[in-house]
Amino acid sequence: MTASSGESPAASAAPDDVTRTELSISGMTCANCSLAVERALMRKVPGVLSATVNLATERAMVEHDAKRARRGDLVAAIRRAGYDVVEAAGAPLVDAERAARLAEEGRERRLLAVGIAFTLPLFALSMARDLGWLGAWAEAIWVSWLFFALATPVQAIVGRDFVVGAWRALRNGVANMDVLVALGSLTAFLFSVAVAIALTLGDHRLGHHVYFETAAAILTLIKVGKLLEAKARGRTSSALRALLDLRPKTARRIDDGGDVEVPLAAVRPGDRLRVRPGEQIPTDGVVVSGQSAVDEALLSGESLPVDRGPGDRVVGGTVNREGMLVIEAREVGADTVLARIVRLVEQAQGSRAPIQRLADRVAGIFVPTVIAIALASFLFWWLVAGAGFTAALLRLVAVLVIACPCALGLATPTAIMVGTGRGAEAGLLFRDAEAVERAERVRTVVLDKTGTVTTGQAAVEQIVPARGWHLDRLLALAAAAESGSEHPLARALVRAAEAHGLSLAAPQELRAVPGAGVVARVDGRRITIGSERFLAEQGTATEELRAEAAAFEAAARTLLWIAVDGELAGLVAMHDPVKPGAKEAIARLVERGLALVLLSGDRTAVARAVAAEVGITEVLAEVRPEGKAEAIRSLQRDGRGPVAMVGDGVNDAPALSSAEVGFAIGSGADVAKEAADVTLLAADLAGVGKALALSRATMRTIRQNLFWAFFYNVLLIPVAAGALHGMTGLPSVLRDLHPAFAALAMATSSVSVVGNSLRLRHLRLD
Repeated sequence: MTASSGESPAASAAPDDVTRTELSISGMTCANCSLAVERALMRKVPGVLSATVNLATERAMVEHDAKRARRGDLVAAIRRAGYDVVEAAGAPLVDAERAARLAEEGRERRLLAVGIAFTLPLFALSMARDLGWLGAWAEAIWVSWLFFALATPVQAIVGRDFVVGAWRALRNGVANMDVLVALGSLTAFLFSVAVAIALTLGDHRLGHHVYFETAAAILTLIKVGKLLEAKARGRTSSALRALLDLRPKTARRIDDGGDVEVPLAAVRPGDRLRVRPGEQIPTDGVVVSGQSAVDEALLSGESLPVDRGPGDRVVGGTVNREGMLVIEAREVGADTVLARIVRLVEQAQGSRAPIQRLADRVAGIFVPTVIAIALASFLFWWLVAGAGFTAALLRLVAVLVIACPCALGLATPTAIMVGTGRGAEAGLLFRDAEAVERAERVRTVVLDKTGTVTTGQAAVEQIVPARGWHLDRLLALAAAAESGSEHPLARALVRAAEAHGLSLAAPQELRAVPGAGVVARVDGRRITIGSERFLAEQGTATEELRAEAAAFEAAARTLLWIAVDGELAGLVAMHDPVKPGAKEAIARLVERGLALVLLSGDRTAVARAVAAEVGITEVLAEVRPEGKAEAIRSLQRDGRGPVAMVGDGVNDAPALSSAEVGFAIGSGADVAKEAADVTLLAADLAGVGKALALSRATMRTIRQNLFWAFFYNVLLIPVAAGALHGMTGLPSVLRDLHPAFAALAMATSSVSVVGNSLRLRHLRLD
């Protein structure tokens, strides 16, 4: 790992010394603020390897040498830069963040109230003056000073944040939104003060008109927009808050004296907990007693309850719908499935998509460019066009106010936040924003067969008894002989016998021949089970069932031959059944124009049979686990990429890592698969199509946001500079854009970007 700042000592840190620290930051207002925080961390703290600050989540992800840069050093650097860090003080960080955001929102609301209280009467009086309703008072000097008295509280109280923010940004070597707003409002305010003083002294060279209402309206309207933006941005994290709200607060622990309700933090692994009908399961564990239906929508996105009984694992946060359960706690606190899901979602929401780099580069030079355009506009209208000092000054103020990098900074992270949150609701966990962007471009999807397309669990398809044998008697003997084996085919026989309600005798003898079969003695009879070759070696003829066997082999079924006391007794055909819904999910992927490939280590005939059943035409079979990654790379070399690999995340880890996007078919007890870019909490292939649809919708939203953010500035900065002044057919509000309308337009741009991202909350993924 290397530091992007080129800091060689930090870059040489040993992997064991590298720590990732997440900090919650307050006080940022636009994309350039996040750049300022990144710059402060990278340049001012030795040992920082990388720093990524997300404006939408208001979090910094910092990788640093733990020996050279401690958490306190990072916090101090951020505070020296003029921003603050939200400290948890023993509470979960997300709870502390929520409290800080609510406090900030309350403060913004109070500042807005001050702005409205003074700006409304000021604006009304100003309109009355301009419309001649004040009569002889319109030119009275005391009117200008009344306007000054009304505008000063707005400038001092509401405008203070922008002035402080501008000073802080300039001190850090960047120019942010606050610089533009502070310059615009202060220019209008101070010019009006100068006019009022000059008029009081009898000097009319600066004119008779003051613009105190313009300065006040700029600040108040921008505060309206910032409050609306803050409330909308709060809704972008609603999915994550919903996950956090699933955390039960207490648990009912079974002690010697009976049931005791304790805080969840007091639960330890090994504790036994009672869960009544309708209650949330407090933490991850195993059912000790009881039967119930459990709503696991938290994991799968599906509300259909699943049956849980003794020995079954349950997940904290899911809901016990019917019966009473006693569970033994296994994982608690940060080790639970819910905690890991929240961490994955936070990690994805805090990361930066590659497409964001364009907006970051633009934001870095945007404010200086706008200031240059504003000054050029001022000089042109004053010195070249001869419009007068006051008119030229209003152009300058309008340009400064209307151009804001907020929309650019919010375009990507808000869409990523909402998109990944919507994915979490549907059981789709993206590792980071880059995975969202890469998933959109996928052209080929490679599906591992066992455990992905099929259940991964052998099942008895058909039993064919030989002459003189009854199916139940044959199955009872065969299952009894296999009852002591853990082989998947043996377990399938035992499950089939249990499904028939058969009681199994214990085998008196059992000898397993690896790769061939078993020989056992049950109820005094010698049972031989295995391949046709194995039975032939034991002296058993198989011609009687050869025709049936040929038909099964043509269908790529696995065969077990059974002999009793040396005579052929029957034949069992087994298969690995296709997962319910797999065929429909694959059909939808094909409809999306994706190429599908089935990858398997199984025999070619078996793999082709499964592929034909689910509608896949391309098969790569008899591929050993270590060869799966090379199979992915071969497809990429052949121009089939970007390639997505879908597997179980364990044996398929090298292939998952080799693909542009790795999808891990997960389970409730195993959600964080390091090799995968996307984890599907439900063991359901439909999640692949949903994740691809979500990535495409998210990237489409990001492009829309960036387009409108760029288009807004490209269109309205020239309008504010007076490019339409000579077009008499247009409304005057467009020909000569008033700074107050510029402030309203600027505030609207950020809110519209966030609002567009929020549409992803209601995206249909079926």
